Amino acid sequence: MKKTKIIILCAVIAAAVIAFICVKTFLFPGSFSDDGTVVYVNPISRLMNLGSGNGMINRFAGVVEAQETWSVQQNPEKTVKEILVTEGQEVSVGTPLFTYDTEKFQSDLAQAQIDLERIKNETANMYSSISDLEKERDKAPASDKATYNLQIQEQQLQVKQKEFDAKSKQLEIDKLNENINNATVSSEIDGVVKSINNKNGGDMYSGGDDSFITVMKTGEFRVKGKMNEQNMASLSEGTAVIVHSRTDENLSWKGSISKIDWENPKANQNSVNYGTEDSMTNSSNYPFYVELENSSNLRMGQHVYIEPDFGQSEEKEGLWLDEYMIDMTDPAHPFVWAAGENERLEKRPVKLGEHDDNLLQYQILEGLSPEDAITFPDPNLKEGMQTAVSADGSMGQSTPVSEGDNNASEPAVDIGNDIAVDEAVSTTDEAVDF
Repeated sequence: MKKTKIIILCAVIAAAVIAFICVKTFLFPGSFSDDGTVVYVNPISRLMNLGSGNGMINRFAGVVEAQETWSVQQNPEKTVKEILVTEGQEVSVGTPLFTYDTEKFQSDLAQAQIDLERIKNETANMYSSISDLEKERDKAPASDKATYNLQIQEQQLQVKQKEFDAKSKQLEIDKLNENINNATVSSEIDGVVKSINNKNGGDMYSGGDDSFITVMKTGEFRVKGKMNEQNMASLSEGTAVIVHSRTDENLSWKGSISKIDWENPKANQNSVNYGTEDSMTNSSNYPFYVELENSSNLRMGQHVYIEPDFGQSEEKEGLWLDEYMIDMTDPAHPFVWAAGENERLEKRPVKLGEHDDNLLQYQILEGLSPEDAITFPDPNLKEGMQTAVSADGSMGQSTPVSEGDNNASEPAVDIGNDIAVDEAVSTTDEAVDF
């Protein structure tokens, strides 16, 4: 009898366990078939802010620079006598920057003036000599006139040479006077002295730059960015953009692409494969410039992110989601893949409202909140899969690499052009090389 009770008790427990497994498997399919796959999700609040670096909009690295710079080169034939400004000093139009040594010019000027006076005297004497020869020729017999004519012609040729010498000497004097009068070089713009290249007491050749003094224009800034051959299609001159601070997500500025410098590409050291083993090539980077509507709170040399402005920064009432994040296989029953309880994937029915034809977004009336996290629709997704919030904005499945498995895992899907995001991150340290 006792054995019978034990058997009955064991059977009841086994039945309960089986029933629990069946019920849970029915309610949470896939929860007991965890193969290590993780589905990365993003919070709705992040997806609504397309400037979050989640890959849905191309981002480009940028650095803040002056709207304009003015540089002056040192005349290699002159010696700098005195530099009148220091780096970082504010200057305005007409502010003296440096002076040339004019002592040699003044000495040369004095000598040139003496030479010119001598040439003029010699010319005057030749004119007098010609006049005397003409008088003597008129009184001389006919047989001697030819000799006088030859002497007069020789004197006239010498006069022309002297007159040419006088003009050349006058040009020399004018140049010397110009050098003396313009011995002080002044700024042509309002700005700040960016650099003074005074290596070895006036050697202007340093670091490959022959600018002796460079002045940055004060006032409005511009942003210099770079794009490569893979993401260049997303920008063109006139494209509206948003500039984001790298350190404060609440700071952003609006502007537009004022210029793309197609003439000065810079080769990217990272090789890019375009399809075949023989198609490995270097991708070229092209600098572009952003003219800002307002540059307040920006600093010279500040590193920023740049992204095309599709209106994503405009605040709209309610919760809006990109249409490609919604599974519309059955238009009557739209849903999204969301992280549910216990960080397990589930189909979340949603009620759709208005459609934004410009941004291709639906207003979500019911089914989601900004705190929910979702992933990109994929036919391979199953309810009950393990989910995790992505730190880098990627979404989709990722299977961890097992021990001894050299075949890397299937990476999570990054919506949009992930190259632009990688470009922005990888250029953080090289922004100064723009």
